[in-house]
Amino acid sequence: MTSIDYIIQREVNPFDLINFKPGNFWEEKQDSSDSIDSIHQEVISEIDGLLDLVIRDNRSRSLLLLGDSGSGKSYLLGRLKRTLNSKAFFAYIGPWADSDYIWRHVLRSTVDSLIKIPEGQQESQLMLWLKSLSAFSKGNSISQLLQSDRRKFIQHLKKTYNRSRIYNPDFFFGVLHDLTNPELEQIACEWLRGDDLSEESMEALKVTTCIDSEDTAKNLLANFGRISTQTQPIVLCFDNLDNIPQNSDGSQDFQSLFNVNTTIHNSYLKNFLVIISVITNTWKRNSHRIQQADTARIDRELKLKKINLEQVEALWAYRLKPLHQQADSQPTSAIFPFSRQFLEESFLGGKTLPRNALTLARNEYQKYKESRIDSTAIPGGKDGATNIKILIENPGQTKPPIVITTTQGAKDSETIAAEFELLWLHEYKKIQEKISKITFLSAPDLIGMLKEALEALHIPRIEPKLISGKYAGYSLSYQQPDKRERVGVVWTEDSNMTSFYHVMNASHKAIKKQFSDKLYLIRIGSLGNVKLKGYQLYQQIFTGNKNIHIKPNLSSVHLLATYHSLVNSALAHELVLAGNTIKLPELQSLIQESQLLDKCTLLQDLGIVPKEIIELDPEPVKDFLFNLVKTQSLMGVPTLISHCIATFSDVSKNETKLLIQNLCKEGKVKILNPKAKLEDQSICLNV
Repeated sequence: MTSIDYIIQREVNPFDLINFKPGNFWEEKQDSSDSIDSIHQEVISEIDGLLDLVIRDNRSRSLLLLGDSGSGKSYLLGRLKRTLNSKAFFAYIGPWADSDYIWRHVLRSTVDSLIKIPEGQQESQLMLWLKSLSAFSKGNSISQLLQSDRRKFIQHLKKTYNRSRIYNPDFFFGVLHDLTNPELEQIACEWLRGDDLSEESMEALKVTTCIDSEDTAKNLLANFGRISTQTQPIVLCFDNLDNIPQNSDGSQDFQSLFNVNTTIHNSYLKNFLVIISVITNTWKRNSHRIQQADTARIDRELKLKKINLEQVEALWAYRLKPLHQQADSQPTSAIFPFSRQFLEESFLGGKTLPRNALTLARNEYQKYKESRIDSTAIPGGKDGATNIKILIENPGQTKPPIVITTTQGAKDSETIAAEFELLWLHEYKKIQEKISKITFLSAPDLIGMLKEALEALHIPRIEPKLISGKYAGYSLSYQQPDKRERVGVVWTEDSNMTSFYHVMNASHKAIKKQFSDKLYLIRIGSLGNVKLKGYQLYQQIFTGNKNIHIKPNLSSVHLLATYHSLVNSALAHELVLAGNTIKLPELQSLIQESQLLDKCTLLQDLGIVPKEIIELDPEPVKDFLFNLVKTQSLMGVPTLISHCIATFSDVSKNETKLLIQNLCKEGKVKILNPKAKLEDQSICLNV
């Protein structure tokens, strides 16, 4: 007979599976059954009603969503997207790296969200938006128009929306048409999101300029709203804003965001619902610094309240239900191993924040599990801690009820370190799926992530914007550790060679003014050719002197982006490990102790962390070798080795030979003529 205690012993803590860290609701998938409808339902209804007003008159509106840390603001935005995506398109907009690029950040984030596929749909929000334009609702076949001559398509949309003051209509409508061409779809999306495309890509799209200024980005975003007034609104969700740039006095630059919001209203950008989600204390610290005229443009202010005990009980019951269902005899309480008495004693005021309820459940469930394994009660807390006696019912057992003495908030450094590395791996895999190439991120974002990593490693005197002018946000400087040397860094992946020239020109001026002793250029993209002025300046700066060009790899960017994601969470007080909220200094200590950033080859090339020989992880390589032999049945050993080295650039010939020998020893493959020279050997499956 399978008892509930046996199930608890062998299964994972169900409250360990909760991701407390907030994030982009297009990346953090929510289960529709994983929500308690009564929680924050009044706020959901208010936002739904405001959205209906936008749908009715196409006038953009804004609301401020306030809540304590752990109140569920980010989860609420995800729930809004999940429940209201059928009547609006949703864009998630996280913190920006540089306020001088905020409109471009908003546009990039909006387009990145629009290319996501909503639940239950086969096409992206962008294609659904395109096909629902009013131009196609007057008897015009979408398929006929999209397959027609590109010029006819542009003329049709210009005629349809001639009163809507479309910005740069020939380019904009032409790129919309290119979205339907599989060969041009990707670069069309890149143009819409503001990437500085190469001259070849621009020629393919038949455009002569890219979105290279704040005003252009604002106007393009306005285009989306103006021509979709007869379809669905776009909901711009600003969230996780504790990691936005700071003013000179150390305050957070919310004014730039409210400038954007005011412009949406004053410039009559239509069909947007703007939701600004902020921690209550963060708002109290910064709201008085925002111009009153801009705060007045907020149409509604909503606050998330604490949840009651019935809602806590429902949260716990949902998490525990799968375990209860495995037991032959069901516990008498839906929240076993907890009791209603425990719940009431834990929250004497009758209310709490969702995160506090889940954190308590995580800690106490683990203590109960350990007590069952040891068949004894957990010992009392440390000296000076607050001890709470909790009676937990034990139905169906011969043993008496267990009294567990707990220490709430007690820190276990080993557990925190272990959970941190697990969370890091989880976040890293998400980043790998999200960022398929370095140019997915803007130059200010890349520089901002590098700056955060340098701060974590305690690099002294980090200063933004080494170079001046339009591309200042592409650069920073710092003092080389243990040296007096001032180091400058410029990171640009813009494909356009004109932009590359301007970055090189600004770098050349910075060198002349001796802003740094050494300059690093980080760039994996093309440098152009000898005929181009940008290439000539590059040669002048980085040939035959101490300045260095680094070609970053994608894995380095993944590591920087993973840390950046955790920084966002720590600053929002939403990074929880082993039941403890981790602040930024603690996160920085964890990243130093774990040495996870030491694997970043970019930081190694900059001399920030020591260069080390990375040990080969043999399993992926072995799998590749075995699968290739399996698909080919028989092949030459030299061919197998060459394919392996081509696939895994960090694997040597000798390492590959050793892994092949291991596969032979394991009996998976065999070499038919092992005594022959290597170039004559053949390999096959060992069947």
